Amino acid sequence: MTALAPARLSARDVLRVGLSGLRARPTRVVLSALGIAIGIATMVAVIGISSSSKEDLLRRLDRLGTNLLTAKPGDTLFGEEAQLPETAPGMVARIGPVTAVGATGTVDASVRRTDRIPQEITHGIGVQAASTDLLKTLDVTVRHGTWLNAGTGRYPGVVLGAEAARRLGFDRAGGQVWIGGRWFTVLGVLGTAELAPEVDRSALVGWDAARTYLGFDGHPTTLYERSTDASVEDVRAVLARTVSPENPEEVEVSRPSDALEAKAAAAGAFTNLLLGLGAVALLVGGVGVANTMVISVLERRREIGLRRSLGATRGQVRVQFLAESLLLSALGGAAGVVLGAGVTVAFALYRGWPPVVPPWALGGALAATLAIGTVAGLYPAMRAARLSPTMALATV
Repeated sequence: MTALAPARLSARDVLRVGLSGLRARPTRVVLSALGIAIGIATMVAVIGISSSSKEDLLRRLDRLGTNLLTAKPGDTLFGEEAQLPETAPGMVARIGPVTAVGATGTVDASVRRTDRIPQEITHGIGVQAASTDLLKTLDVTVRHGTWLNAGTGRYPGVVLGAEAARRLGFDRAGGQVWIGGRWFTVLGVLGTAELAPEVDRSALVGWDAARTYLGFDGHPTTLYERSTDASVEDVRAVLARTVSPENPEEVEVSRPSDALEAKAAAAGAFTNLLLGLGAVALLVGGVGVANTMVISVLERRREIGLRRSLGATRGQVRVQFLAESLLLSALGGAAGVVLGAGVTVAFALYRGWPPVVPPWALGGALAATLAIGTVAGLYPAMRAARLSPTMALATV
């Protein structure tokens, strides 16, 4: 007599049996899947929002360029504030790879909407002398009106940075402001200077006008220069010695785009924290799935005993409950992926960023879901497989 072999379960049979177990308890399934969905949605949304922010930053850097360097006075050997030579802009312009040089100089004056406002109320707006090449160097647009030129830069005219214009109540050229005891005509209003926020908060007057009307001494306080992308580091190495050949140690050289890159790094650290919180939520969801499966095994002892008495092997029972756990986790994971991607797109569009959801994040989320489902369902499946048919059928 040949021994009877147990029937094999195909993948389709396993899927059908697993789904039937979930359909019998829809409310519990939804609540258990919700924990997985929240964890996965959190992780996908965090990665997606971070990636969208970085993509926006990269596009801004591409648009603004990383070839802008600034030179500012540091401190002297005796701890006093140093001065940049008046000849510094011309010297920097002679460096071979340099394509544009602009300068600003701090003026000891305040700008007010009218002469009736007390002098100590400045609204955080500074007055600076500006060279005519400053706008080209910073690649800033004029939102309204005109920029300073060789003619207007000699007379009492002023161009307002974006933030300065907002604080003074100007959205277009025209009108006058009170600077240093006299009226200056508003010639223009600038757009945002993303790589030079100090310009946004400034009222800019011509270099010659600052000397004539405001007592400016002619020493620049900030030099801006642009060079070819390939020569940025070479220019950076010689910039301080070119600006002040006698005291190069008194010159501080920096690259404004480094601040944007540092901002991206700080955002990445915050992203790791949020990912940790998402992982905790996913772990809690996995515990919920495990709890649901353990309760399911306890409630379905008679079903398990009946299947075993009809010829189902321990392995087949184990596969059945493991399949239910995987399907339950996959249901929550799929919902979490859709929810996380939707949150990413909505938030990115709200902030004006390009929405980016990395494919690896979606794949990793689904892989994490299956891993959680396997771990959560392993113990309940083994417990169900160990049940004796006679003991299971005897359970009331």
